Amino acid sequence: MPEKILVLIGTKKGAFIAESDGKRGSWKLRGPFCEHWPMNHVVGDPETGAIYGTGGNEWFGPAVWKSDDLGQTWTHSSEGLAYAAGEEPIKAVWSLARRNGSLYAGVQPAGLFRSDDGGATWSHIEGLQHHPSRKDWNPGGAGLILHSIVTHPADEEQIWVGISSAGVFYTWDGGKTWEPRNRGTRADFLPEGQNYPEFGQCVHCLVMAPGKPDRLYQQNHCGMYRSDDGGKNWQSIEKGLPSTFGFPAATHPRDPDTLFLLPLNGDSAGRYVPDAKAAVWKTEDAGATWLDERKGLPQENCYAGVLRQAMATDSLEPAGVYFGTSGGSLFASANEGENWSEIAQHLPTILSVETMVVGE
Repeated sequence: MPEKILVLIGTKKGAFIAESDGKRGSWKLRGPFCEHWPMNHVVGDPETGAIYGTGGNEWFGPAVWKSDDLGQTWTHSSEGLAYAAGEEPIKAVWSLARRNGSLYAGVQPAGLFRSDDGGATWSHIEGLQHHPSRKDWNPGGAGLILHSIVTHPADEEQIWVGISSAGVFYTWDGGKTWEPRNRGTRADFLPEGQNYPEFGQCVHCLVMAPGKPDRLYQQNHCGMYRSDDGGKNWQSIEKGLPSTFGFPAATHPRDPDTLFLLPLNGDSAGRYVPDAKAAVWKTEDAGATWLDERKGLPQENCYAGVLRQAMATDSLEPAGVYFGTSGGSLFASANEGENWSEIAQHLPTILSVETMVVGE
């Protein structure tokens, strides 16, 4: 049994950490950290024990925070997190991904950076900015944000990114060249007859199935999709769901056919859980069928939303599932969604939820 499990929480007013032992029966909350900066994504590195947080806005500027002592103390750096002179300045860092000792950061306006020294300095992966379609990328409601970074587990040259509202892009050579991978995903907000463009879709969340790097799942502004060929082609798996709209999705740590999803009622209908009754929807057959898990979740007058990075699983057995709401509640299930409990409340708006197991 692991020594402890940490749920890492990014909010509009700093980072928080919920901590429990391996039984996940009771939780202790710590924070806020990072001097109350807006923290868009907080992730852990179980190999080193480091915790990283991405943050900033137009007032603070962009930065990546780091703690080497499980959140007791923090430092931050923005060295290298900038575009060339004359280009639109970076407003914030929105996403992080780890790969073989390197860190990747997605920023707003959309771009990708890499650090090979634990976040102290950053270099721009310029190939994405040079894609011929770049001049035609249009911002989503929250801006032009690179919010999803997926790396291949066996080939560090392969990376997928999700951008609102440009779609999914893929590189096979470490970021020198990129191609859009959006075939089969809709863009209902475009004029009739132009709903399946090469790029311009509004992807909300992009995740990879464990043990199957060619299988990707995508929650889109206009549907839920699965790809079995690395994003070359996408097929709809939204049949059986209460809505085609939502933000977060989280994969099971071991089963590539199991996925957790939290749909919202629609892009123009309030963006809260359908019928004001909270549920996490689960598939165990790669999206062929879905089951709503509700036990312990509020089933009356629940008007909360859940944002694109605010849902995660842990690596324990059975897997834990966690999500945070726009109203500052953090919910947890220690048995893959069958039962839920609220483990924190009254937090600032929760922007991200991730987990890290310590001492496994």
